[in-house]
Amino acid sequence: MKEFHERLHKKYYYLIISFIILLMTAGLMIDNQIDIEFVIHGTMVFIISSCLLLYPLYENAYIRYMTVISSTGFFYTLFFLYPETWSDFVLLCFIPAFSILFFDKWLFYFSLVLNVLFIGFTFSYIVWMDKGVLYPYIYKDLTGNIVNFIASQILLYFIFHLTDLRMQKQRVYYEQVQQAERLKTTGQLAAAVAHEIRNPLTVVKGFLQYYAEDEILKTKQNFPLMINELDTAEHVISQFLSISKPDREGRVQNVDVEVVLKDVTELLSMYGLLNDNSLHLHVEKECLVSANSIELKQLFINLIKNAIEASPDTGSVSITANQEKGNAVIRISDNGRGMSDEEIRSLGTPFYSLKSKGTGLGLMICYNIVEKYNGEINFQSESGKGTTVTLLFPLIHA
Repeated sequence: MKEFHERLHKKYYYLIISFIILLMTAGLMIDNQIDIEFVIHGTMVFIISSCLLLYPLYENAYIRYMTVISSTGFFYTLFFLYPETWSDFVLLCFIPAFSILFFDKWLFYFSLVLNVLFIGFTFSYIVWMDKGVLYPYIYKDLTGNIVNFIASQILLYFIFHLTDLRMQKQRVYYEQVQQAERLKTTGQLAAAVAHEIRNPLTVVKGFLQYYAEDEILKTKQNFPLMINELDTAEHVISQFLSISKPDREGRVQNVDVEVVLKDVTELLSMYGLLNDNSLHLHVEKECLVSANSIELKQLFINLIKNAIEASPDTGSVSITANQEKGNAVIRISDNGRGMSDEEIRSLGTPFYSLKSKGTGLGLMICYNIVEKYNGEINFQSESGKGTTVTLLFPLIHA
C-alpha cells in the first residue's frame, strides 16, 4: 500500500526522519573518539539513515525488510559497543515496534522472531562468555530481565494484533463503500434505460388490451395472462430502480400463498420442460400472508427459476407450503449440484452469482422482498445433493 502519494505526507515524513537522523548523528559525535567503535557506530547510522531516506522513493518489501534489519543491527551494535549504558537493553525489547509502522503482518512476525533469536544469543554470550563483567545489570538479574523481555514482546504482539484488527475493519468498510458506489452506478444506469424499456412494454400492453376486447379473440385465455405478465415486468423494473431505496409503501393485501404458487408453477412449467425438469407443488393448509401479490409472485419466480436451472436433466423441483408455529413455511427443493457454506454466506450479495452470466441482483431483490414483509429466508445445501430454500412469513388468520 502506497503511503506517500501526497506531497504533504512526504514533507512530514522527511521532517521527522531528519530529526531522527540528527539525534543519531549527535549520539555518534558526543564524547566519541575516532576509533574502531566510532567507525562501526557511524556505519550503522549511515545504513539505517539511507534506508529511511530511500523508503518513500520505492516503498517496496525489500526496503522495509532492510530498514527493520538495519534498525535491529543498529540497536544491538549500540548494546555491545557501550555496555555501561543500561538503557540500550530497553531499546532491544522494543525493536519489533518499528515494523508496526509499516502495517505489514509478515514483517512484524519476522522482526519478532529475529529479535528473539538475537536476544537469545545475547543472553547466552553474557552468561557463558561475559559472566557479568561488562553487563552486571543483566547477569545479576538474568531471570528478571528474561521475564521483562518476554513481557515486552507479548505487549508488542497485542498492540500489533489490535492495530491489525482495526486495519481489517477499515478495509472492510472501504470495500462496503466501494460496493455502495457500484450500486449507485447500477441504479443510475437503470434509471437511464427504464424509460426506454417501459415505452415498448406500454405499446405491447395497449395492443393486447385492444385485442382482448375483440369479439373473436376475447374467448382466448392467453390475453389476460400476457397482460398480467406485462404488469409483472413493469413492477420488476420499478423494483430494480428501488434497490438503493426500497419502496416500503407498496399495496399490501391478504394473499393466499397457494393461489400465487399455482400461478407461478403454471407459468414456469413450460420453462421446466424446456430444461427437462418437472415441478411438483403440494400445499397442506391454506396459508394467508400480508404482502403485495406481485412482489410475492416475483419472489417465487426468481427462486423456482433458480432451482430449475440448478437441477440436472430429468430432475425435479419440489415446492411445498404449510403452517408451522404461526408461520407460512414455503420450501423449494432441487437435486442440483448444491453449494458450499462459503457460497451460501455470499448469497444475496450484489454482483455475486453462481451463474456464468448472473449479476446476483435477482437474489438481492428476493432478500429485500422477504425483509420487507418481516419474513425469513434460509438456504440448506450440500454439495452434490441439492439445495432447499425455506421461506417463512407471519400467518394471517382469516
